[in-house]
Amino acid sequence: MLTVTRGNLTFDVHEHGSADGVPVLLLHGFPQRGTAWDGVASRLVTAGYRTLAPDQRGYSPCARPRGRSAYRLSEIVGDALAIVDVLVGPSGRVHVVGHDWGAAVGWSLAARHPDRVRSLTAVSVPPPPVYVQSLLTTRQAFASWYIYALQLPVLPERLLGARGRPFSPALVAALQRSGQSRAAAERDAAGLADPAALTAAINWYRALPTRPSGSQEPPVAVPTQFVWSDGDTAITRQATELTHQHVTGPFRYVELRGVSHWILEEAPDQLAQLVLDQIGEHPS
Repeated sequence: MLTVTRGNLTFDVHEHGSADGVPVLLLHGFPQRGTAWDGVASRLVTAGYRTLAPDQRGYSPCARPRGRSAYRLSEIVGDALAIVDVLVGPSGRVHVVGHDWGAAVGWSLAARHPDRVRSLTAVSVPPPPVYVQSLLTTRQAFASWYIYALQLPVLPERLLGARGRPFSPALVAALQRSGQSRAAAERDAAGLADPAALTAAINWYRALPTRPSGSQEPPVAVPTQFVWSDGDTAITRQATELTHQHVTGPFRYVELRGVSHWILEEAPDQLAQLVLDQIGEHPS
């Protein structure tokens, strides 16, 4: 495992494959870490690619700042860019693959720094502007009830905290309801057993209302693939149907049938092949 420092934060980065391989940046979501990509990464490495899967802000123990404003998307995009600068080079370019919150980071990274992104594969979550639009125009607002609940102070930590146990039974139950296996849910919940880690993960959601007024996300011009699964209880089909409006470059939408939100674990072969197809069609 490698480490990358940005300011006073140090990130753990799980690297696989030859240093000579074309780099692929793998960005995880809530409540996972870079190791969630292992099943996909192994297939990419077999095909000759180099994968970089960081434990993002709040998930790396030494990159856990206090306060919700420290978890604004712009800060987390800056983390990803710093990791690319250090591990690939200050002018290096990567293929970006992100799931859940990692997809949101990937969308913003590709939109704001297209010179650093060869291609984007976003999994499960549409671009942030599209997501916000869907909250106002579709039933996505009802599917996103948990985001509003996580805005509350203290109470989410009390409900989801492990309280000295290896993991929180309440968090495990919530993850299972969303489609995760019990083993995977217990593994991911154990990663948030530390109260500081749990608050940091929740702060990604709490930072949403702190976005500076007037800030706008440009459309994505790099080659883009969006993968969604019809068993996803967090992101509605209506939200995915607006995604093409935010992409001006080559765009492909792929829907996986009978798969929950947890595509990385349920369909690693399918997802890895989709990523390989995408980066094979758009190598530079």
